[in-house]
Amino acid sequence: MRWMIYNALLLSSCPHAVSPCLCILSAARKTCAPAEFACLNGQCVPGRWRCDGEPECPDGSDESEETCSKQTCPPEKFDCGGSANKCVSLSWRCDGQKDCENGADEEDCASGDGEFMCANRKCLATVHLCDGDDDCGDGSDELKCSAPLTCGPNHLRCNSSECVPLMWSCDGDPDCSDSSDEGPERCGGDGVFIRRANCTTGEFRCANGECIRLSWKCDGDPDCKDKSDEQDCPLLTCRPDEFQCGDGFCIHGTKQCNKVHDCPDHSDESGCVNATKCEGPLKFLCKNGECIESSKVCDSIKDCKDRSDEPKKECGLNECMINNGGCSHICMDRPIGFECQCPAGYQLLDKKTCGDIDECENPDACSQICINYKGDFKCECYDGYEMDPVTKTCKAEGKSPYLLFTTRHEVRRIDLVKKDHSQVVSTQKNAVALDLDVANNRVFWCDRFHRKIYSAFIHEASDPSQQVLLVDSPLQTPVGLALDWLQHNLYWTDSGDKSISVASVDGTKRHVLISIDLSEPRALALDPHHGFMYWSDWGTRAKIEKAGMNGVDRQVLVANNIEWPNGITLDVANKRLYWVDSKLHLIASVDLNGAHRRTHISSAQTLGHPYALAVFEDRIFWTDRDKAAVFMANRLTGRDIHALAENLNDPHDIVVFHQLRQPQGPDSCNLGGMTNGGCEYLCLKAPQITEHSPKYTCACPDGQDLGPDMRSCVPDAVPNLTTAPSGSPETLTPLDMLKSVSSQESKAMGSHSTATSLVVSTTPPGDSSVSQHCEEILSAYLFMSLLFFPIVATVVFGLVCAGFYLVWRNWRQNSTKSMNFDNPVYRKTTGEGEEDEIHIGRTDGMGHHTHHHPFPQGVSMDGHFIFFFFLTTFKCR
Repeated sequence: MRWMIYNALLLSSCPHAVSPCLCILSAARKTCAPAEFACLNGQCVPGRWRCDGEPECPDGSDESEETCSKQTCPPEKFDCGGSANKCVSLSWRCDGQKDCENGADEEDCASGDGEFMCANRKCLATVHLCDGDDDCGDGSDELKCSAPLTCGPNHLRCNSSECVPLMWSCDGDPDCSDSSDEGPERCGGDGVFIRRANCTTGEFRCANGECIRLSWKCDGDPDCKDKSDEQDCPLLTCRPDEFQCGDGFCIHGTKQCNKVHDCPDHSDESGCVNATKCEGPLKFLCKNGECIESSKVCDSIKDCKDRSDEPKKECGLNECMINNGGCSHICMDRPIGFECQCPAGYQLLDKKTCGDIDECENPDACSQICINYKGDFKCECYDGYEMDPVTKTCKAEGKSPYLLFTTRHEVRRIDLVKKDHSQVVSTQKNAVALDLDVANNRVFWCDRFHRKIYSAFIHEASDPSQQVLLVDSPLQTPVGLALDWLQHNLYWTDSGDKSISVASVDGTKRHVLISIDLSEPRALALDPHHGFMYWSDWGTRAKIEKAGMNGVDRQVLVANNIEWPNGITLDVANKRLYWVDSKLHLIASVDLNGAHRRTHISSAQTLGHPYALAVFEDRIFWTDRDKAAVFMANRLTGRDIHALAENLNDPHDIVVFHQLRQPQGPDSCNLGGMTNGGCEYLCLKAPQITEHSPKYTCACPDGQDLGPDMRSCVPDAVPNLTTAPSGSPETLTPLDMLKSVSSQESKAMGSHSTATSLVVSTTPPGDSSVSQHCEEILSAYLFMSLLFFPIVATVVFGLVCAGFYLVWRNWRQNSTKSMNFDNPVYRKTTGEGEEDEIHIGRTDGMGHHTHHHPFPQGVSMDGHFIFFFFLTTFKCR
């Protein structure tokens, strides 16, 4: 079988060869390039495919023992040894994952001295013992720890034995787990905490002070962290003819298993099996629609009622013996008829002909790069990544990545090799947003309580004296943070004043980029190489948007099937945008144009209240406020979900630290020796929409605009009508004309001009500027009145004429004589002469009907109303 497939492949690559042998001979004469490997049959494959664990040569010579035994690993690689003789990245040694097929890279990896072994056999440094944090994940590092009898001089001991900074006491924000730092015995009063959040009329205030949409209350899905939005709710029940979704919603019973997701949690389509299918080699479909086992076909027993399972002519006939049944590749004989099949990598184009499958159309086919070729496909990795010979996924070269995440009062680090986490930044009040400068080893974070943005070197961040205050005012509610690591600018979202702003990395220069049509902006992500920024907005109309990093070319990427997009992140290597939806309990992604949407994980049990996420290699990392943990999963399959850290104190933002997360590139604002792009203030990366797009644009502080050179800053231009254009001093301005007209009008309007002079004379005598200003306002008013008077007079005159016309027309209609016939059927004949009489007279005189009108005859009510309206109008005037 394999030989038949191989011959077909050879003949397809040599269409003019009459046999596979001649094709091999012609291929042997081919000379491969230096970067290629020559197979024994003469075919050329890329040299990087040699000894990669997958045979690409038809004869398998690129993976033969003779070929691979000659391979020598370079110094930066680890030799797996053994018969496989594979080389893997040296940084993968002892990283907890077997990358060599024989597991040699994870051998002799003993834990270091001075480490504590948790009950779950995880190792961590002894410094993490009894520090109040569950570093093991099972709480064993916090067992057998005696509670401190006293706290430091600048700390407060909670009733629950915790120690918190004294400055956090009575600040309206409980920090002790039992809220004793805000209790009445310490703060006085009734102990009611001051909530800083001001919820709008369309929002519901949780018991802990959070604000959520009012429509989310009592919807069966807790959205408040304390679940107070689902308390005191009426019991949701469905009618007998309805289906109850997993979140409590009711839909009609006919909508279950209709292949349409009608429930928000998609529970109406789970567990649905189409029992009417009769497919596969074990089933046989009778002509009358019955379905029987294929083993009952041609057994001389009538199983189909129409006897279609026992045709005399077809039972015992092998159609594949004649011209291979007409199949292009494989013919499989059946008890009745036959079936054409295809080898691996091919699919039926019709019922008999096989064609190549493009495996690369499946987004899960490869970790990064997919190369399709006839009958098969090949996976490759981007620069900086290497294919893992065991998992066949792309892993980053260099140092192992680690995570940084915020837990309200801290910024912590997770080592992805040892799986332990440690403290990086301490004594924070409410750290919610986070980002990194990998090249300079700096961390940036914002404190929502203090409304400030800070920065520090990671190795010095634990020292408060080394924490630099970058932006301190006037922030309201900073919730998202992102660094442009190429142009060195810092971006953030503020849900308080509903804006997106940018500042220089030192915080000295600031500019508001977007402040229109933002409801609840949250997370922010940047692509400095292409000049775009992305953000989520979970307001009334939840959406994810995209714009240039200078604020131009704004567009909506995701607006459907989205409710609470708390966190977003970019997969820079694969050019996709990921987000978590805390309301729909899902993790999804789109490409950078908003197309090719995919849902990776969708489960209310798995995703309680996801807040932020990060993507690196083939893994997704996210924080969950409801589960108080950090999780990891495979981004391609959504499986292999497990917790990296648990029992955390309200985890929020999360980022990955690795040099490949922030690929290096040119600084567009410092090319050609021009510092800051020649901009007087801020230099911002421009979106690279076409090859002719600008590399950057300049921006000015709020209240100033760019000057004529588009680089310097000038104050906002205010239109000045009192100044004549330069070069034409004789030209009268509108104000000069106003003064001239008003002076002439004042002579003819004695009383009016007197009143005007009285108004002007109320200005203090010493304030000439105010007097001039008032004079200009009055002159402008007079000019506008004189300008519009002819127009208004014409309109009024037209309306008066129209009114008199309507009155006259109504009177004319009522006074017009009409014709009345005694015979309701009038026939005009030529021979009757005077027998038919025609009576002409007033209509009200015929028929003897009496009408009582409050108005004189001949004038209708409509006419009197219009006439009265215009009389009143002229009287008022």
